[in-house]
Amino acid sequence: MNQRKAYPKEFKEEAVKLIIEQGYSVIEASESLGVSRKVLYNWKNAYERRQNGLSLVEDERAELMRLRKENKQLRMEKEILKKASAFFAKELK
Repeated sequence: MNQRKAYPKEFKEEAVKLIIEQGYSVIEASESLGVSRKVLYNWKNAYERRQNGLSLVEDERAELMRLRKENKQLRMEKEILKKASAFFAKELK
């Protein structure tokens, strides 16, 4: 069974900083930290996407999910009000 090891966010950030800020190659960082090259490339790419505004950070993702849920709720309420308005307008005639 292949289990993935979960790394803390801080560890990932420090690993990427070795590559980006301190000039380590991915191979050097991989050997130094005991993390596979593929994992480090993924972390580095995710970091670069966030820096370029192409990816959402956790807080932004959570806010987006909350806003989507709220938007869905408001649309449903709007539809209910529209139907109720039409019903009462019909009743008044």
